[in-house]
Parts: sequence; structure tokens; C-alpha cells
Amino acid sequence: MSKERDKMIKYLKEITIPELRNRNFKGSFPHFRKIENGKTNLLTFQFDRNGGGFVIEIANFNKSEFKTHWGKIIPLNKLTAHDLNERQRIYPNTLTEKHGTDSWFRYDKSKLDKVYITLAQKVVERIPIMEQYWTENKVTEIEKEPEPVTNYRHSSLWQRIKSILKFK
Repeated sequence: MSKERDKMIKYLKEITIPELRNRNFKGSFPHFRKIENGKTNLLTFQFDRNGGGFVIEIANFNKSEFKTHWGKIIPLNKLTAHDLNERQRIYPNTLTEKHGTDSWFRYDKSKLDKVYITLAQKVVERIPIMEQYWTENKVTEIEKEPEPVTNYRHSSLWQRIKSILKFK
């Protein structure tokens, strides 16, 4: 493992994992699960094999035991998101992998150590989207605060342009 990956794991364990534990997830890095009311919610951190990034894979399982296609039974307390064919990926800024692994949580794009903290916090921010999937079996972007309505009749041309182009 690289020093950078080790740092990323350190901050995920310090910032993100306690939030998962608060939501009753058990397991050890990189695989976590919550078994409640006959449903198993799964989360796995998958790192880029070329280094510098990771993505989160989540899945649901609704049976009392998991049996592989070759007949091996995996107990629920050992089940991972990678064991299931149907799973969802969670990205830092989008709902889809638009640019390959460049869409992933990337810690190789900055030389600053705060990138690790920022990414671990970003994972925490994405937890509501993960919870939506575990509850509803679908992922949609959580609504953000609407942009304030501008009264164009009294604003300058520059203010209108800034509003249209989303400049602050």
C-alpha cells in the first residue's frame, strides 16, 4: 500500500467510520454491514488499483443466507457488497461514473494533506444518499437549497449575467 492510501484510510477511520458506527454498522475496514429487520445493508470502500482514489459500493440483501452460484454459503456477518451482483456506487459529486475513475473520490489530485480530511467528510455528506438506497433501493440526488429568485426588473445587466452563469 502507498503512504497516500494509508493516509486516506486513516482519515476514513477517524471521520467516516464513527458516523457509520452511529448508524449501527459493524465490520472492519473496508467492509461494513448493518443487519436489521431481516435486511442487510452493505458498504465497501473500493480503492483504485492504480492508486489515488476510491469509490463506495453499497448493496442490500433481504434473505436469511447468501449462497454463491457454486453453492458456498456466506454468513450475513461476513457478506460484503462485492459478493452481490446488484450494487450501487457512490461518487463524491455525481450519481454516475461520468469520467471513469476520475469520478471517484480522488486524493491524488492535490498535494495538500487536507484533501484526506475533505474526502472523508464528503463521504459523511453522502450518507443520506446511501441511506436512501438502503431504504428505497434507489439513489437520487438529495435536494439542495433552491437558488434565490432575482428580481430582474431592478438588477443591473451584470447581476443578471452573474445569476445566469451562477457566479457568486
